[in-house]
Amino acid sequence: MAKKLKAIDTFKNDINYRDKIAHVETIPAKEAKFKKIDGLNDVLIKYLESNGIKLYCHQADAYEHSKNGENIIITTPTASGKTLAFNLPIMDTLIENDEATALYIYPAKALANDQLNVLKGLEKDLELNLNPNTYDGDTPKSKRASIRSSSRCVLTNPYQLHLILAWHHQWKKFYKNLKYIVIDESHFYKGVFGSNVAYLIKRLKRIANHYGAKPQFILSSATLANPLELANKLTGEEFVLVDNDTSPSGEKDFILYNPFKNYRRRAKNATEAPSVHLETERIFLYLMLKQIQTLCFTVSRKTAELIARWSKHDMNQIKPKWTERIAAYRAGYLAEERRDIENKLKSGEYLGVTCTNALEMGIDIGSLDAVVISGFPGTMISTWQQSGRAGRSNQKSLAILVAFENQLDQYFMNNPKFFFDKPHENAIIDLNNNILRDAHLACAAYELPITIEEGKKYFGVDKEILDKFSRDRILRRTPQNQYIYNHNDNPAFNHSLDQLSNETFMIMNRGKVLETMDRSQMYREAHEGAILINKGETYRVENINFSKKIVNVVKEDVDYHTMVLHDTAINIDKKISKTRYGNLTINFGELTVTEDYYKYKLMQYSKVLGVNMLDLKPLKFKTKGLWFTVPEDVKNAIEKEFPEDESYPGGLHGAEHALIGLFPLHVMCDRFDIGGLSTDYHPDTQEASVFIYDAYEGGMGITEKAADVFVDLLKSTRDLLENCDCKEGCPSCIYSPKCGNDNKPLNKNTTKYIIDYLLSQVEDEEGVKEIIVEEKPNKKEIIHKPKIKKVEKPKKPQKEPTVNEEDILYEEAYDLYVQEDYFLAKDILNDIIAKNSRYADAYALLGRILYRQGDKSGAVMFTKKALSIDSANEMASELLFELEY
Repeated sequence: MAKKLKAIDTFKNDINYRDKIAHVETIPAKEAKFKKIDGLNDVLIKYLESNGIKLYCHQADAYEHSKNGENIIITTPTASGKTLAFNLPIMDTLIENDEATALYIYPAKALANDQLNVLKGLEKDLELNLNPNTYDGDTPKSKRASIRSSSRCVLTNPYQLHLILAWHHQWKKFYKNLKYIVIDESHFYKGVFGSNVAYLIKRLKRIANHYGAKPQFILSSATLANPLELANKLTGEEFVLVDNDTSPSGEKDFILYNPFKNYRRRAKNATEAPSVHLETERIFLYLMLKQIQTLCFTVSRKTAELIARWSKHDMNQIKPKWTERIAAYRAGYLAEERRDIENKLKSGEYLGVTCTNALEMGIDIGSLDAVVISGFPGTMISTWQQSGRAGRSNQKSLAILVAFENQLDQYFMNNPKFFFDKPHENAIIDLNNNILRDAHLACAAYELPITIEEGKKYFGVDKEILDKFSRDRILRRTPQNQYIYNHNDNPAFNHSLDQLSNETFMIMNRGKVLETMDRSQMYREAHEGAILINKGETYRVENINFSKKIVNVVKEDVDYHTMVLHDTAINIDKKISKTRYGNLTINFGELTVTEDYYKYKLMQYSKVLGVNMLDLKPLKFKTKGLWFTVPEDVKNAIEKEFPEDESYPGGLHGAEHALIGLFPLHVMCDRFDIGGLSTDYHPDTQEASVFIYDAYEGGMGITEKAADVFVDLLKSTRDLLENCDCKEGCPSCIYSPKCGNDNKPLNKNTTKYIIDYLLSQVEDEEGVKEIIVEEKPNKKEIIHKPKIKKVEKPKKPQKEPTVNEEDILYEEAYDLYVQEDYFLAKDILNDIIAKNSRYADAYALLGRILYRQGDKSGAVMFTKKALSIDSANEMASELLFELEY
């Protein structure tokens, strides 16, 4: 142990690395604090004592709040005992009430499987009859009925829940006795996905209430700036926060490592910029050679594979026997392969593993000695989740963040106090997007008739909107004055939880689906002539069939990439609010955005090889955004002090880029979730203006939250500009990788001038928000019609099938599928189809087998065939979500 401690300390002093270390933060060791609970059930007392478990204070607090009937959100760090904290009150209730049930919702199947093992252990140790089970697309059909009728703890994911809520009558006993709903990793639910899940939870609560249940909520999350707000928006309930971590931890060195620390970008040395990937591989190899077990997080699957491959090659030159102790881990691997890597990490057989964020969440791999994070992963939450993988309770550990050249990474390198300060990130859920609301309202009406009172309570809609749905024939009003879904399909199958748009394009190569994209992403990445990268391979877009929504690509090895350019126009439709920070006013409102993708460039590094024009219909969508104006006297002062061409528009443009680049510091989002426009004159404001908007139809609440923290954003931006050593602007400050105007014009000096001017106008950092009410006479609310699948005949209520020859053969085929004997399984399934061409499950299982074998086009064909026979087929519908979204 002393030898390993010395090895961990060696890195920061090594002559090969110390000159690029921007900061070392030593996080001190911490001793545990314990607390006893009065009135704990005797069975639980015996369990804790026999396993030598003493409850940390925060675990005891979580139990007491929960048993007092309060909803709780636990935000203590990784490995702080959150699982026991939320299971303790649940087990207490399930001991006292042998009919009580609990629903666990996880964002990933792997997490549900880990929790399943925990619950099975508790069932055995507590001598309870829980029959815990996962219920998802991989659950055998033969087990589903027994799970619905006898499992007291069910673990699922939002995608599965979205599809099966309509079959609540089969879960009547479970819902009637539902006491707890656990939402683990709740920080994961943000943006479009999080807002969809919030509406999904409303539908779930409505069904539970229908059967007489009023379950409590237990949420767990990484550390956030707004945990109570997130919990409230996600569930519609009030919460108590449990955030005082009293678990023990060893000392940790957290190193901010900047490959660009001694590099100054100039036109003549642009091609000599440091390689972050090679630097990461060097550090990863160094630690392994010191026998420090290390996990290396990367930003993409391809990078994880590359660094593992390079490390194996280099290790083979130094210690060949250790080559097999290195592996890559990512979501695309089979479940069995991932479990094998997890177990070998836990046992110490693997010395180093490269991975994507697939290992960020609470999958059990034990605690490691070191973590290398190659590039800021997008949020501070992810950074701390990843770094939390290193560290045993009483041993020193190491975390290293290797910076890229972009604004966020370089900001942290130059502002370590901000990095290690209190949480700054706000997780955003927006319940004001009517596209999402309308889709989930249709789903809810299919699940249970909706009354006017329920429409108001769960979805915030009144009788007028429900009647509009009825006139549009989405819903039908019954004589009892209830509203039911007016079609025979399940609308949940047509609404993805991951997207707003149902307009999805398939990227096809020789009849095989490589991936899917919505229209806006297709315009950016898969326009005609674009070079597309998929799983490390390069493809050229040959043509696009807009009527069939198919993008045809051909595989080509090329040494160039493409960059699309676009013009943006914005109209202000309605001002919703304005926030005054003294003399600085930040406006927020409804906008119409038009993006015209008109040409693309062929690029070889920074050299332009050619330019081609595009003929694409402009994208036009309504969204929400913020904007501010800059007065004429600032323009005059800038043009006097900086007389070079386009100094003023270059400063506005630079301010737009720099502000957007640091948005994720304060609001949990990706920079591609927002767009921007700067102009030295806008007809709606009649002044120079900078707009920043949500890049989603209807808006997603991102810029609304940013308007509330805008002064903090301005300060961060000023720090970024002052700490960047470049003279004319670079990717670390005002350049943007997504700029539709080719990063022209840009002027760093005038950008700083404008940001300083904006800060000089700030007198009240808290800001005073004024809500603006604009009367719109005869304005009718727009109803967003859900996509409806036509079905010829209404479906009868599903019944448990009688056992016949096809059912017996199907069970045999399913067993072979589980054993991965796909050849025999397919033979049996083909026999079933030959005997009964309407046996939907056979088509669905064939689709899943073909998907496992990499034949996505075949999988799509058989999956759609299954759904054409049985639109409610669970296996087929879940696979179709995986294939299309």
